[in-house]
Amino acid sequence: MTTAKSPVAHNAEKFVPVQTRSERPKSFVPADFSAPTNRDAEWKYSPVDKFAPLFVDEAAQAQLNYDVDAPEGVEVASIAANEGPRGRAFIPENIASAIAHARTEQALLVRIPAEQETAEPVRVRISGDDATKRSLGHIVLHAERHARGTVILEYTGSALHSENVEIVLDDESSLKVIALHEWNDDTVHLGIHHATVGRAAAIDHSIVTFGGSAVRVNPEVHLDGNGAESDVRGLYYADAGQHFEHQVYIDHAAERTRTDVNYKGALQGSGARTVWIGDVLIREGAVGTDSYEQNRNLVLSDGARADSVPNLEIECGDIEGAGHASATGRFDEEHLFYLMARGIDELSARRLVVHGFLNEIVQQLDDEALAERVQNRLEEELKVADAAIAAIYEREQAEKERK
Repeated sequence: MTTAKSPVAHNAEKFVPVQTRSERPKSFVPADFSAPTNRDAEWKYSPVDKFAPLFVDEAAQAQLNYDVDAPEGVEVASIAANEGPRGRAFIPENIASAIAHARTEQALLVRIPAEQETAEPVRVRISGDDATKRSLGHIVLHAERHARGTVILEYTGSALHSENVEIVLDDESSLKVIALHEWNDDTVHLGIHHATVGRAAAIDHSIVTFGGSAVRVNPEVHLDGNGAESDVRGLYYADAGQHFEHQVYIDHAAERTRTDVNYKGALQGSGARTVWIGDVLIREGAVGTDSYEQNRNLVLSDGARADSVPNLEIECGDIEGAGHASATGRFDEEHLFYLMARGIDELSARRLVVHGFLNEIVQQLDDEALAERVQNRLEEELKVADAAIAAIYEREQAEKERK
């Protein structure tokens, strides 16, 4: 079992819990981990009971369907656990990730060869039809030196699924990865995206989450080469009873690395819950680091809750900058005033504000077909939200009249 620092002090009489993300134990062996509980820092915001079937170290009960549409020249193959580059980008940090790695004999490999730039994105469509049977998966995305490309992962249907997505960027490569979760409302999905970024390489990583009962997909980006860069984005829209969670980890391990993290979410309906945790580690030798992370949440109705926790761990005193921001609220009153001053009624203005709030992320997806699909899904979600927005409007109007 590998760990950066022991989570337990040498004094056997005193237990010292893990304090930072970099201290978490790591291992490829599921038996090295205990089953999570809500007393664990990593899981205290999560619906552990829903994820519990994915903590069972047994073979998968079902297999999801994988359909890959790749441009000419892109390699699509299966890869065993002992074949490189599988296992190069990560060591599992929890029992579900370790089980998914150990129990998935053949992972899906998508490799963009050296010096090649793909004209069209690689589209990987992943679907299931049973949310009662446990499925496990492992995907390896590899951009070789000087390669350029885009990979879009599309999730649909019903599933009880645990998955690792391992992303390897060789020196001076560039890769855009987009994961779109449009699961049915009965799906439980637990996933981790692990990326290692080489010298002067750049990753653009986005997660868009709309569907599922409980979906927790956490991206990790390890900037291991000098001059490595990452742009990490997310968009989520939670309805009544849905739990969407993202725990972002950015590890600046080399010199002159840069990261920009931007996650935005909207919530509406009783029991809608989102969790965002952003951990940034700037290691001792990461001279010249420039890192910023932010999370914004827009609550559209009563009964919804958004948790947002940004964290910075800085071990180097010679950096360009590091910062974070977090905010959760209802509407930007200045935006409402601006629109209403131009003759737009308040209810329509509120709807436009929601569109503008989330469209920042949609526009950065940089894929016309996918952006249109996300926009259409947002339209569907906002139709449901109209009733919630109208209720807020009516209540506020009534309060104004009473005053």
